[in-house]
Amino acid sequence: MKALRHAAVLSMLCLCCGVAMAAKTTATPKAAVTQVEIRNFTFAPNTMTVAAGTRVVWANRDEEPHVITSAGKQFTSSPALDTSDTYAVTFSKPGTYAYYCSIHPMMVGTIIVK
Repeated sequence: MKALRHAAVLSMLCLCCGVAMAAKTTATPKAAVTQVEIRNFTFAPNTMTVAAGTRVVWANRDEEPHVITSAGKQFTSSPALDTSDTYAVTFSKPGTYAYYCSIHPMMVGTIIVK
């Protein structure tokens, strides 16, 4: 009877450890986030290099609206961003992503994804 209780306890411990290990190994890492500020009709930084999977957030600090537009339609354009509005894109694939403001096309920037 005592041996049966030990076997039951051992089984429970193995089961609990297995569940804890499975939960630990399946947790997804938090994606990196970086920001581009729109200020004085420029993107700052103008060029940035990020790892694949990084979420880039544009934040409008100007009094004028801006629209983030991909130069090669590599990502969806933002709506018009008023003061303090933000827009985010997660870059999953390596490459060079040129963008501009479609309202003020002299505003240009580049995201390099490695």
